[in-house]
Amino acid sequence: MDGEIPEGWEARCARLWETFGAVDAEGFRAEMAALVAELPEGHPVARFEWASACDATDLEAEAATHYRAALAGGLGADRRRQAVIQLASTLRNLGEPTESVRLLTEEKERAGGRLDDAVDAFLSLALIDLGREREAAALALGTLARHLPQYGGAVARYARDV
Repeated sequence: MDGEIPEGWEARCARLWETFGAVDAEGFRAEMAALVAELPEGHPVARFEWASACDATDLEAEAATHYRAALAGGLGADRRRQAVIQLASTLRNLGEPTESVRLLTEEKERAGGRLDDAVDAFLSLALIDLGREREAAALALGTLARHLPQYGGAVARYARDV
């Protein structure tokens, strides 16, 4: 369904996100609402971008609803993964860390990509909220180990031992 997006829309959306923080929350949501209105009603990308705008401006419960709708409507692989991460983070903030862990654990089992470390980071946070700090630390250290120019192997082994 991503193919139905008008030419230039993605660039305008990216430019709007670049202004985030320079505009008040209501103004940002108004600009995003105008942008998503250009897409067909219920378009999953529109739902995702609206969810993201709500989430970024502290309307987390509304964001969760739109993330779920965007995921149900079908998103391209990269946006789908972003939606899962953002939904899981939102649910954690709404006091639902168990659901957050479930979503992110399922996401870890999918084919990986550039957001693998983000999945691990948000999963670590949700695990902490569930009192599973050692598991969270091991996951975070294992993820960090992949990026260490020295001692990565040692840190990875220690993470497995935690």
